[in-house]
Amino acid sequence: MMSLPRLRALLLVGLLLSWASLAQAQDVYVPSYGPAWETRSAEEAGFDAERLATAVERAQAAASDIPTDLDLYIAQAFAGEPHNEIIGPTKERGPVTGLILRDGYLVAEWGEPHRVDMTFSVTKSFLSATAGIAVDRGLIRDVNDPVRAYVQDGGFDSAQNRDITWHHLLNMTSEWEGTLFGKPDWADRPTGQRGRYHERELEAPGSRWKYNDVRVNRLALSLLRVFREPLPRVLREEVMDPIGASRTWQWHGYENSWVEEEGLHVQSVSGGGHWGGGMFISGRDLARFGLLTLRRGQWGERQLLSEDWIERSLTPTEQRPTYGYMNWFVNTEQELLPSAPASAFYHAGAGANIVYVDPEHDLVVVLRWIDNSQLDDIIAAVLEAME
Repeated sequence: MMSLPRLRALLLVGLLLSWASLAQAQDVYVPSYGPAWETRSAEEAGFDAERLATAVERAQAAASDIPTDLDLYIAQAFAGEPHNEIIGPTKERGPVTGLILRDGYLVAEWGEPHRVDMTFSVTKSFLSATAGIAVDRGLIRDVNDPVRAYVQDGGFDSAQNRDITWHHLLNMTSEWEGTLFGKPDWADRPTGQRGRYHERELEAPGSRWKYNDVRVNRLALSLLRVFREPLPRVLREEVMDPIGASRTWQWHGYENSWVEEEGLHVQSVSGGGHWGGGMFISGRDLARFGLLTLRRGQWGERQLLSEDWIERSLTPTEQRPTYGYMNWFVNTEQELLPSAPASAFYHAGAGANIVYVDPEHDLVVVLRWIDNSQLDDIIAAVLEAME
């Protein structure tokens, strides 16, 4: 039996550690709710002002040439006929936009950072966050469990789908087969001769990486079944409100993605914008989310996403070592961004929409509507501006 003095000593050590952690959390700046965001000059943030200005100019000059009418872009870029019909909301895109954060402080921004725009597959990183919440709550006991153990809506009953796990869905290796909301799995980024896309052999779950929004939407619907409430509500309560995001963001599904859950008619949201829908959000709110992932799920004194979930999200997929969970792109062996540290990662969507996160430099860079081929040059210019 532990002696009373020893017990008191251990309690004192525990209190001191708690106070130290609290003090550390209080020393780490996070912006409060609302448009006010503490700024730092380039020099205060550790940049050479002239070089940083050059980096910003480079980002502005790297504007994407995709149409401002995103209906045209969607019809041309993703699914082929006859499955390229847009069934979710869209909106005209804004100008090239960006923000740079260092140590959480706003150092530079340009374009229209408060404008709410489609963000395409950055939506998947928000979907990943809801999956992490489900795991942290114990609603999903193990990501290696088969989804059919939790979801009984027929989507995982077939021989092809019955062994699919949450892990497979999260890292794009599920090889899920089926039609969801009128879109067959083979319709997204199809390969083969037009009209014969479905005549391809599927592999076993976990064998092959394939970026596929139908399967991502199957993950979103499965998470809705687990939570039994709309995913935007979960995200708002557990992540977006606590990080002080604005009330302007919207997470959309499709006109035909309404399902029955708990006796209610609920919309299942999409994990991207390939047929419209997905996350519509401002650059400022993307920066807050990027800062949350930089801080490994901690916001001030609160751990909103567990360290374990952040670690899982950053673990390279065996079949695609530059991909973690749901658009957490990892810079394994500096393959994606040769100019950035191997520890850097980013959340990405078409357009291009990028949230670059660099733990080594305590840096977040949001880039919207840029030519994705120039991403490494832009990041290189920002890093070179550091004194």
